[in-house]
Amino acid sequence: MAAVAEKARFYLEQAVPQLREFEAKGIFNPDEIRNLVRKRTDYEHIVLSPGNKAQDWLNYVAWERSLEALRAKRCRRLEIRASSKHTGEGRVFGILERSVNRHPGSLELWKEYLSYATKLRATKRYRKVMTRALRMHPAKSELWVLAGRRSASHGDMHAARGFFMRGSRFCTRDATLWLAYAKCEMEWLEKMEARKGKKGGTEKAIQEQAEHDDDEIKFGSDDSDDDADENGRLIIPNPDAAAAKKVFDDETASKLKNNPALDGAIPIAIFDIAKKQAFFSAAVAEQFFHVFAAFTQISMQARIIQHVLDSMNESYPNDASTYFCYIQQPLIGLDANAPGYPKALRETLGRIKSSLAATTIVKALSTKLKLWLEALLSPQDLDSGIRTVLEHTVQTLPPS
Repeated sequence: MAAVAEKARFYLEQAVPQLREFEAKGIFNPDEIRNLVRKRTDYEHIVLSPGNKAQDWLNYVAWERSLEALRAKRCRRLEIRASSKHTGEGRVFGILERSVNRHPGSLELWKEYLSYATKLRATKRYRKVMTRALRMHPAKSELWVLAGRRSASHGDMHAARGFFMRGSRFCTRDATLWLAYAKCEMEWLEKMEARKGKKGGTEKAIQEQAEHDDDEIKFGSDDSDDDADENGRLIIPNPDAAAAKKVFDDETASKLKNNPALDGAIPIAIFDIAKKQAFFSAAVAEQFFHVFAAFTQISMQARIIQHVLDSMNESYPNDASTYFCYIQQPLIGLDANAPGYPKALRETLGRIKSSLAATTIVKALSTKLKLWLEALLSPQDLDSGIRTVLEHTVQTLPPS
């Protein structure tokens, strides 16, 4: 325990300059500072003890973050402009760094580290932490999804696809990564569709996705820490530092505009490759169907959905999921008040009747249909005639 006490004292002494600033500027009174020191000492002894757990580190980080939030709030109220926030933020980074070194197998600690780096816009720190996390947990699909979606949100679909494709080599036990990849591609197609009617069109959108490549995570051999000062302590990177932008020329943009990716080829390819995986089933195919059905503004949505239905009919012709997707198809993208809704509903009701007669799993299909039809009945402004028809259909479904 003597070693624990000495280590705790070492880390506590690093916070002395900040505590003196609190007292000198009146941010906290002496009694509050003594309570802060006592609480911080307790946390340091807990996380440095031999039997510490990942949750202990998370509690410590949460307390330090709440302290930093309180400091910022009091500085605003007292109009203190000279109090630096980097000391508190750097201390939180230091605790997170120690926590992942102590518990590298804890996914929650890595996610907390990444979340905090994202909140502070510490891009370089985020890249390095994400690289280490992926190396430590290559089979955790949520990390690959987090990295891919972050790149996509910054407009770098090239990097996003790289993360998703590399993750698909490791994450073959469930469909989480594959569904997220398909959704990300559909979101990109939706953005491309939205750009078609604007000045510059798709060419400008394709160029812009190449301009945001400063957030790409690369597995390089350089493990140097650019976010440390001369004493080796963590510092906050400058969030305003931006890399030089790259812009495609007109010829390259023209070629990209005509590539199959803009015609829905990538979501279809993701689905086709997922079919070859061990986790694939009719239920997974239904999940893909719902992912694609959510993007009603994409012109090639009907072709993508039809491809999924054809595949389900070929592989699972009598499954309840196949019939359920087949029944939903006519109403995809239609509002209950749209002029074409009654006609599509009539076709849907015909499909319900034929599917219930053909399937060998009546109870499973009836359960799915009941939940779906009840969701269709939820709008308050639904036409009374349509409501009557749907209520009658729910009542006549076979018992589930």
